[in-house]
Amino acid sequence: MLDKRSDQQTAAPSPSYRLPGAIGFNEFIVLMAALTSIVAFSIDIFLPALADIGNDYQLTDDNDRQLVIVAFTVSFGITQLFFGPLADRFGRKSLMIGSLIFYAIASFAASFAPSFEFLLVTRICQAIGASGVRITTSAVIRDCFEGRDMARVMSYIFTTFMVVPIFAPALGQGIISVAEWHWIFTFLGTGSLLLAIWCFIKIEETLAPENRRSLAVRSIAQAAVEISTNRVAAGYSLASTLFFGALFSMVVSVQQIFDDIYGLGQWFALAFAGNAVGMAIASFMNARLVRKLGMRRMSHAAMVSFVSVSFVMFVLALIGTPPFAVMFTLLAIAMMSFGLVAGNFNSIAMQPLGHIAGTATSLIGTLTFTGGAVLGGLVGQAFDGTVLPISTAFFSFGFGALLIVLATERGKLFTVENG
Repeated sequence: MLDKRSDQQTAAPSPSYRLPGAIGFNEFIVLMAALTSIVAFSIDIFLPALADIGNDYQLTDDNDRQLVIVAFTVSFGITQLFFGPLADRFGRKSLMIGSLIFYAIASFAASFAPSFEFLLVTRICQAIGASGVRITTSAVIRDCFEGRDMARVMSYIFTTFMVVPIFAPALGQGIISVAEWHWIFTFLGTGSLLLAIWCFIKIEETLAPENRRSLAVRSIAQAAVEISTNRVAAGYSLASTLFFGALFSMVVSVQQIFDDIYGLGQWFALAFAGNAVGMAIASFMNARLVRKLGMRRMSHAAMVSFVSVSFVMFVLALIGTPPFAVMFTLLAIAMMSFGLVAGNFNSIAMQPLGHIAGTATSLIGTLTFTGGAVLGGLVGQAFDGTVLPISTAFFSFGFGALLIVLATERGKLFTVENG
């Protein structure tokens, strides 16, 4: 009896999470990050090839080639709504692998597109596949992790999401420098098939049978009502939408700000990479510290930092155009703060929704991605040759998110959650 108690006392504590199959923690992170990066790759890798695509299809309006990006982003945002209920009904693994295969088929079809219209159809199909991958990946993570462990994993994955924009355009440029732009689609299709094989071998189904939900409209509607009426889930989802609005404002406006206002020219890519690196570092720091400090402490401090910096940016913009070094530094701090907010806000919003993780992921993902993209697009359309529009957007979105979180937390910030 004494020996048994001694063994219990000296045994290493079991982890507070479970992994889906014969896969280690590090491999799981790499696989989930690779699956998540499909979305960023599908957008950023094509930026250097847009001109070649327009020339090959003899587009008369240069703006038409941007539809290659728009068709994907809009379709991706909308179709997330459908994959959540499917993931909660039929499970994660089969839907994940099916989405990867569908994405691969669409990619290979795009590499042989006979017309621009056909190319856009394949881009929509790519978005559908990527949407299924994104929803099932998030659901698997929610099935396996909770609380601070989930925030830690999401931070590692979000770091990858932030790093991809640094080298994806360079990868696309490298492909078209030695081959035609069609080979970009071949590259994406091949990568998707390899990921499908990896998932088939290593990932087991993570949805418990008792948590499978009906596809009946009433069941889905009930889940939507639960999400929208849950104070924490709804509040942090809305706050995340505003922060993603700030991110998309940056993405849409940064080229004009750096080139048209500050005349960086060939230094634009380096400056853009600098901001992306800052976000990636912040997200990685969050992954290392969130289990010790907590999701709310980390994200609330970063939110206050974002609002403070954006207020300074807004005041300077009212006075005139600040020097580039000042503007770049303020943007970098704001984006680093965003890197500490995004993963934590998503994890906090998902925390009370484990039993409907698929539907919750799809609804929250649609709200934050599509809503943020619309807000960012409006800010981009307001560009007037000054930094005032983006400075106003940063401060307005950040302050609005702060008010929402204060209301959600009943006036208390920096509280310590359990788990």
